[in-house]
Formats: sequence, C-alpha cells, structure tokens
Amino acid sequence: MTAFFQSLGMSHDWAWFVSTICGILLIALPLMLAVAMIIYVDRKIWAAMALRRGPNVVGPFGLLQSFADGLKVFLQETIVPSAANKGIFLIAPVVTFTVALMAWAVIPFNSGAILANINVGLLYILAISSLGVYGTIMAGWASNSKYPFFSAMRASAQMISYEVSIGFIIVCVVLWADTFNLNQIVIAQKGHVLGIFNGFVFNPLLFPMWVMFLISSLAETQRAPFDLTEAESELVAGYQTEYSSMAFAAYWLGEYANVLLMCALNTTLFFGGWLPPLDIPVLYLVPGFIWFLLKVGFFFFVFSWVKATVPRYRYDQLMRLGWKIFLPTSLLFVVLVSGYLMLTRYS
Repeated sequence: MTAFFQSLGMSHDWAWFVSTICGILLIALPLMLAVAMIIYVDRKIWAAMALRRGPNVVGPFGLLQSFADGLKVFLQETIVPSAANKGIFLIAPVVTFTVALMAWAVIPFNSGAILANINVGLLYILAISSLGVYGTIMAGWASNSKYPFFSAMRASAQMISYEVSIGFIIVCVVLWADTFNLNQIVIAQKGHVLGIFNGFVFNPLLFPMWVMFLISSLAETQRAPFDLTEAESELVAGYQTEYSSMAFAAYWLGEYANVLLMCALNTTLFFGGWLPPLDIPVLYLVPGFIWFLLKVGFFFFVFSWVKATVPRYRYDQLMRLGWKIFLPTSLLFVVLVSGYLMLTRYS
C-alpha cells in the first residue's frame, strides 16, 4: 500500500504514514461492525438454546437491535459517582477498549494480509493481553464502591492465573513452529498431519494444548462459566456497576473485541488460520480470509454455546483449575514437546 501512495507523488514517509492509517481503519471499522453483529448473534444463540426467539423486532429479523441499543446508550447521561476518582473512572473504559483493538495489529487474515508482520507477533499478543486487566482494575478502584472493587480483585487474580498457562501453551506452539511470527505459524501448519490435515490441532501432542487454550480463552475473556467478575448474584454487575452511557458501551465493545481476538487466536495457532482444513487443491479455490472468518465464527458459536449451557464455577474451582490442573499439565507438555522435537527434529 505504501508503494501505491508513493505512485501518487507522496514521499516515502508520508506514504507509509497514510498507508498505516488506512490499514488501521480497514481493521478497526469492520471489527466495530462485527462486534455489533456478534452481540446480535450471541443473543440469538442463547435464545435458540432456551427455545426463545431473541431479538426480532428492530429491523428485518432483528438485525438492527444492536444499533438501536448503541443509540440508546449514546443518548444516555454519563453519571460519575460523587466519591469516584473522576479522571481514572473515565479513562478506564478507554484503556479497555483501546487495548482490545491494539492486539489485532498482528493477526493475519490471509497470506500477507496483516497490519504489522513482526517476528515477535506472539510476544506482542501476550504483552497486550496482559494490559487488558488494567482497565478492569482502574474501574474497580476508581468507582470507590465495594462491589466493583471485589470484581477488580477477582479479575486480576483470574487473568494472572490463566495467562501463566496460556504462556506455556504458546511455548509448545512456538517450539513446533520454530517462530513467533503468526504468519509463519500458520504456514507451518500446512499439511502438518499425514500431509493432509492443516492445523496443529490434529497433532496428538498439541491437541490437549488446544483444549486447555480454549478453556483458558474463556477464563481470560471472563466469559461463562468463568464470568465471576460480573457475577450478578454476588457483585451486582461487577466492575461495570457504576458505569452508564458510552463508558458502559466501551466496556461491552472491548469485551466482545477480546472474545473475537481469542477466537482468532484459536484459529491462527491451532486450526491453520486462513488455510482450509484439508490440504486439497480444490479447497484453495475458496479465498483464505473466508476460511479464516468461518473458523472464527465457529469458535464464537462455541463460546456462546458454553455461555448458554454451562453453569458458573465457584471461585475456588476456578483457581484450582488454573493452578492445580492447567499449570502443571501445560508445563509437562512443554517438556514432552521439546523432548520429542529433540529426538526427531534436532537429533
């Protein structure tokens, strides 16, 4: 894209700047539209599993319900509690929303279709995802209310607990792919098993890692059955209790952008990204980004399915699963994967 703007007479620096801004908009604007639509899809899935209709009034088939909800919160008054730290209270949702968007810079949508094709893409994802908890902690502390504060403490403990396991799971993927570059990780999955199956998920040593990564993704995004930060029977609405209007909407947008990000990471790290499921020439006639979107859509359905059917964990169960099961298991598989590669690839 830089070369295109240079052909229009721009200097290299200006061409790079304009092409980068265009790349950001090409990701951010469709992502915002996607977030609005997946909220609708989420509600439809829950309704179908509860034998209800879900949104069906605003627009054809209820498709405009999310936009009507967005207009409603936009027109509401932003209420700041008198005892709150006003600056941090207002900055917190902006931090959550911004961090949720930043991680998408290194996600490959197709071969070469990536905003920042950096060699340390996975490390960038880990760094950005660790920043997400700051928005929650800031909201809990700045609200000066006990329920948001309890929620913020839960969120920090929960995200730290499962990020450790996610780190070890990613180490297994990096060892096998021999790169931190997400584009190269997808390419490494081509014909990975028997020369036919595209994806690390078909590898017996990495399949358990995918199962743990999927469950950890639910915990990391605070989705059911790990939505203890927003447990309405205990914490009213968690760290969002004192928020209204667009500040509340920013949290919702950030939450669903993070859910989509985790769906994209499951797709990229274990299901071959933009590659078709099978390494058959006829399947490559379908554009890569279509395969990518289909896989992300499948994982979002799984996320909604779990939320609609699985009851919420107790907090001690959540911690026990993270520290006593996932952490030692993921560490064991790091040893197994590295040992197998030493015996087969590097011996």
